[in-house]
Amino acid sequence: MKILIIEDEKKIAKYLKQGLEENSYTVDIAHNGIDGLHLATHENYDLIVVDIMLPGINGKEVLKQIRNTGIHTPAIFLTAIDSVNDKVNGLDIGADDYIVKPFSFSELLARIRACMRRRTDNYVSNLKTGNVTLDPKTRKVFRDKQKIELTPIEFSILEYFMRNPGQILTRTMISEHIWDYNYESFSNVIDVHISRLRNKLEKDFDKGIIYTVRRVGYVLEERD
Repeated sequence: MKILIIEDEKKIAKYLKQGLEENSYTVDIAHNGIDGLHLATHENYDLIVVDIMLPGINGKEVLKQIRNTGIHTPAIFLTAIDSVNDKVNGLDIGADDYIVKPFSFSELLARIRACMRRRTDNYVSNLKTGNVTLDPKTRKVFRDKQKIELTPIEFSILEYFMRNPGQILTRTMISEHIWDYNYESFSNVIDVHISRLRNKLEKDFDKGIIYTVRRVGYVLEERD
């Protein structure tokens, strides 16, 4: 598995490279946004780890440009900024995950495993609940014949729900599945993404599909 690290702090980049190589990953490093963007768009990677604060081009702009070229390689943001708005914004841009510095290396490994599991867990051709259909391979979602555009995180959350229809999923369960890590500061982020997901799925339809279970979590099911 080949990983690109875009990180301007050379000590951190060296530490990550050494740790990942010890875990049998192949690693390339770029120390600025321009070089990182060039590598990401000219080489094939299984995962990109990118710091947000970079010289040349910041990490968010790097990922925007990567996504604009049609490259959907899983990406994890690294940042020292810890706020719900920043996390949501980073995930909306197209990141699959968001890790706040300082972090443990074991946490990064867990997040990498979760990213790759979400992108490769395509053993079912189509998932269907009510009039909502999700295709894990093409990463497309339809309600009736209307295509629903989702961010990577929204897609992963919906896929988790659709693999467990009618089951109440707590925030902890969602966090541990999506990020492979029980990270309390993501609780509000989960609520924000589920709210946006519901709006996209339900805005043009009379019936809901994702319901809140007060003080417990959420459930996806078809109701009369």
